[in-house]
Amino acid sequence: MSLLKIENLNLFFNLQSGSFQALYNVNLELNKGETLAIVGESGSGKTMTAMSVLNLLPNTAKITSGKIFYNEKNLLELSPNQMQKIRGKEIALIPQDPMTSLNPLYTIGNQLYEVINLHKNLYGDEAKKYAIEALEAVKIPDAKSRLNAYPHELSGGMRQRIAIAAALACEAKIIIADEPTTALDVTVQAQIIELLNDIKKNYHTSIILISHDLALVCENADKTAVMYAGSIVEYCKGKDIFFEPKHPYTQALISSLPDLSNKVLKTIQGTPPTIRDEFSGCPFFPRCDKSFEKCNLEKPSLKTVSENTQSACFLM
Repeated sequence: MSLLKIENLNLFFNLQSGSFQALYNVNLELNKGETLAIVGESGSGKTMTAMSVLNLLPNTAKITSGKIFYNEKNLLELSPNQMQKIRGKEIALIPQDPMTSLNPLYTIGNQLYEVINLHKNLYGDEAKKYAIEALEAVKIPDAKSRLNAYPHELSGGMRQRIAIAAALACEAKIIIADEPTTALDVTVQAQIIELLNDIKKNYHTSIILISHDLALVCENADKTAVMYAGSIVEYCKGKDIFFEPKHPYTQALISSLPDLSNKVLKTIQGTPPTIRDEFSGCPFFPRCDKSFEKCNLEKPSLKTVSENTQSACFLM
């Protein structure tokens, strides 16, 4: 049974210049103890998909159709109060930049206490003890003294650990990690990913890992969804997506990874479309070196092309 299941999710942005579609029939599934990676270039719809799960969308965004099931409950049918009880406690977010989620005017302790008060109903010394245990679980040294620190007094890696500690303090069943290693140096990146893997193993937590770093995803994902222009163009279990990519976009992404044996860095021609761009066929058509006439006239649907892989391409 799936812990989280997204079915045919469609999302539009209602702007002054018109209504524009940002997500097209997105389907994803996450089981207990799995890591699902969502990859793609900026603007592909990765974060909007995750924010739809949490119902943390901009005022201009509207889900027009689809379902999001968590423990067999459709999150899109819940009231704001019902959703608040799930957000943070059951499904937690680790943002791309923890400085945007940590209040610079409050200590780390005060911010953790707020979460613990709300979701665990613990106060005073009990809340403090729980907060210290959460900080120790994410390997923050001298955890007790860190409760009195302000966000600006901590490094980027430490702030990211604080965000993870908040998720642990609530005993979240799902952690959505939105580019959790962005702006961190390579050593700290490895430590954060190792920490997430430890949490997954020790607490049986499920993780949605949003990233543009294919190398990072290759090492850590159980399933991978590749997004382009608001659609999933390839969906694969295991690591086949990196060794036997089916979709031309996935192939191009992997080919653009730095290779020490090749002095020429490959790139994908052109730029990704924006939500204002209209297309009748495959959205990758203008940039694809394998396209043909049908690709410009009809949008391919996601279909099974091998034991572990689904791909949206007429070549399959």
